[in-house]
Amino acid sequence: MRDRFLWAGCLIYALLFAWLGSIKYDAHRNLVDFGIFAQTAASAFGCFCNPIEGSHWAFHFSPILYPVAVAVALVRTPITLVALQAIAGALVAPPIYALVRSRSGVAIARLSAVVVWLYPPLAGLIFGDFHENGFAPAAVAWTLYAFDAGLLGWTVACAIVTLSIKEDQAIFLAIAGALGAWNFRGTRRGRLAAGVAVASALVLVAFFGFVQPHAASAASTSWQPSRFYGWGPVSARELAAGIGERAGFLLLAFAPLLFMPLGSSAIALAVAPLGEVLLSRMPTTFTLGTHYAGAWIGYVLVPFALTIRRLDARRARALLLWCIALCVVELAVADPLHPGINLRWEQPRDAALDRFLKELPPGAAVATQEEAYTHLALADPYASLLPESPAVEERACFVVIDRKFPDSPRLQEYGDALRRLVDDGRYALVTEREGIELYRSTSRCASASAARVGQSPSARTTR
Repeated sequence: MRDRFLWAGCLIYALLFAWLGSIKYDAHRNLVDFGIFAQTAASAFGCFCNPIEGSHWAFHFSPILYPVAVAVALVRTPITLVALQAIAGALVAPPIYALVRSRSGVAIARLSAVVVWLYPPLAGLIFGDFHENGFAPAAVAWTLYAFDAGLLGWTVACAIVTLSIKEDQAIFLAIAGALGAWNFRGTRRGRLAAGVAVASALVLVAFFGFVQPHAASAASTSWQPSRFYGWGPVSARELAAGIGERAGFLLLAFAPLLFMPLGSSAIALAVAPLGEVLLSRMPTTFTLGTHYAGAWIGYVLVPFALTIRRLDARRARALLLWCIALCVVELAVADPLHPGINLRWEQPRDAALDRFLKELPPGAAVATQEEAYTHLALADPYASLLPESPAVEERACFVVIDRKFPDSPRLQEYGDALRRLVDDGRYALVTEREGIELYRSTSRCASASAARVGQSPSARTTR
């Protein structure tokens, strides 16, 4: 892996997606998750929480956010999160390159890396909001490469990183470890695989048996990922009704790779990750451009590499050129980056909103819409979102509304409810400038330092 082409490509990829992500951020096109993870990372060595979820431990097992928190502490800007995810995306290519290069020439390995850099599901994941899942494809690919190469120490290190990303990776690695232990039984690699399976099972027991229940009870919340799944007649009908969407998702995932991952027995490792997204009742999980793709991409690209390296050079080259062409076509006709929505230069309304937010009192307990929340989150642990439902009464000390973003979901969902609160005298307009409105609760507001950040939204008190 000393090929300059490989590392130059990684650098270009990381710089490109960091730049695109910064444009997206400046245009206020990030969504809720960006703010959630910014606040969680900023509080990692404290409550590890945010006002939307309460404790992040109540939702996910994500120790990977601690090194992220160190990076954010050193360079305290939201673009740090964007850059870290861009680097993680770039680092998917080297292990795929190395897997192919172990049995093929450098030209075939380079073409394989190009396919990875152009792979639309990976591009959509990396360009999306910062999420712990953004680290998964690289961590998985490096783990499986190290195991294949017999680098047992590196396998352990990479497996630890993978297990630290999210609890579902513990499920996937437990399965992968069990399969590896069986296929390589009686060898050092087989014993290592068995150890990875046992360690993964222990992570699952620790998280679901102790960590998550404790964090959830403290925040009075439920494990939200369960809303995606249900086992009953209604769920079965929902799954059947969405069979076309799921087939379309599989086509978009495998067609750019010419379905070559199916040519390796290692595709068995992708069954559980793909099942996680395909068995959901909500199409969000099997829509490209969301963070859910991070669960399965690594387990699909590794079988792709294992298939390529078995082919003769001439055939492999032809197939890889077709893959590159198909990736380009998919990016052109079904681009998961959604550039028409997410990419535009900063406009006067963007600059006006940022100026307004900078003038808010430090640490203000402010509820707002997505565009403002994502730009407040890193610096303000008390910033939160307006409720999703008009039936929920907002109790934050301040409310900020920017009517120059009329397509904001939270503004659309809660705008009328806020008007009623103002009409009832519960909130009063403090100032209005350039379409941005600041309201203050007419009830007594506690100081921001006394606010309980770790509460769930339903239990949130006046701050």
